Amino acid sequence: MTPTTTTTTLVVSDWVKRVAADERGRDAVRMREDETTARRATLIRVQGRQLIDGLRATVQRDVDAFRQEFSGDAARELVFEDGATDGGFAVRKLAFPAVTLNFAPQLDAAVVRCHYRFTPNQGLPPREDRFELVFTGAEAETLQFKHVGNGQAYATADALSEFLLVPVFTGRPR
Repeated sequence: MTPTTTTTTLVVSDWVKRVAADERGRDAVRMREDETTARRATLIRVQGRQLIDGLRATVQRDVDAFRQEFSGDAARELVFEDGATDGGFAVRKLAFPAVTLNFAPQLDAAVVRCHYRFTPNQGLPPREDRFELVFTGAEAETLQFKHVGNGQAYATADALSEFLLVPVFTGRPR
């Protein structure tokens, strides 16, 4: 006896084919979105760090320039402090009205937390102001900081340095 082979032909309804095609399309979109997210995370990790380092150098330069403008003026003495290995920094105006700016990047979250603390004079409670900056731009050439609260994007380190330092230099919140 010879074995018999039976073949079963499966008939697929048109609606099943449509649903399967739709699902394949959704899978392709999801895969492209995942690839885009991964590319953006790599861009922020590499270029974001360079952007932060450039800003930190610009802020330090501007603090030094302001100090030179008011050399010997204790009321306008400023201190620049490098943060930990994350690229952050702090700028302090020690005399009243005292101000501290903390710039704390978190590259894994693609955000920078900024915190001002204004102390108008002895005896009055301090005023705190917090906001976040995020990275915007899809390419290394267009990556920049964007203020979450007001939507302002800062095309250069000089522009963001001015925005960050004016309240520190003047001792007045925005």
